[in-house]
Amino acid sequence: MMKSSNIPPLYYPLWLLLKGLGALPFSVLYGMSNVLYVLVYYVIGYRKKVTFQNLRMAFPEKDEQEIKQIAKDFYRQFMDVLVETLKLSSISQEEFSRRLIFSNAELLGNIVKQGKQAITMGSHTGNWEWILSAGAVQFDFPTAGVYKPLNNPFFEAYMLHLRSRLGPRLIKMKETLRDFAANRNVPRVVAMLSDQTPLHSEITFWTEFMHQDTPFYVGAEKIARKFNCPVLFLDVQRIKRGYYRLTFEMIWDGTPFPANTEGYPITETFAQKLEASLRRSPADYLWTHKRWKHRRVVASSES
Repeated sequence: MMKSSNIPPLYYPLWLLLKGLGALPFSVLYGMSNVLYVLVYYVIGYRKKVTFQNLRMAFPEKDEQEIKQIAKDFYRQFMDVLVETLKLSSISQEEFSRRLIFSNAELLGNIVKQGKQAITMGSHTGNWEWILSAGAVQFDFPTAGVYKPLNNPFFEAYMLHLRSRLGPRLIKMKETLRDFAANRNVPRVVAMLSDQTPLHSEITFWTEFMHQDTPFYVGAEKIARKFNCPVLFLDVQRIKRGYYRLTFEMIWDGTPFPANTEGYPITETFAQKLEASLRRSPADYLWTHKRWKHRRVVASSES
């Protein structure tokens, strides 16, 4: 658990403020979310240009009124995610189990019971910050998650506290391969968010996603195939404010691919399932980042 001794004295007031906010009841936090929505959407206009551009690219079949409604619904959901994340510092295991329901946890449980490491490929849909802790609370086997450390020392310590308070183990992204090798005989599940945009220098795979030529990280697939880890897609549905349904869908059962297999079939399937999820509930996805900032360069042949 993070204590004030873990952070620079300069950040003590902020630490106390965030801890205090996290102790507030959901009714108060959602009231704050309503106010934040008005400020962020109408007054500040936080990343509205990026959000609208992403939505227009992803849904060219929708008219401007539909795009605007999705954007408004997204910002409302985004503010809810913010205050729900603060609540991670105080929420009980019992309340957490009521708010996040795994509809078919046995699919994952059966894999782990066979003594295997399993990988779940998830996305920034619904409240992605709650999901790892939900698994730690409800599963009777080890749960871990891969994360990218933050540059700010206070927010790095604070987010580590929130993400690990209810029991999951956290793995730094750069240490993922080493961790899988060290735990190859440990039955467990490792959650990986796989929808981020790779650095241009790290792009090795492109596919059509939401009408766009889109790069995806392939780290989860490389690790899965190296260690024969079954891979599941984690579908997240927002039932109502503060309540989510989580469903696993098998992508790969761990059976080795033929030696001549080309491309990244696991990542391709993940992209297809993610697109289906976004089309079902477009406002529940994180649209504020430039998902299509890279353009694929197709080599031209000289005649």
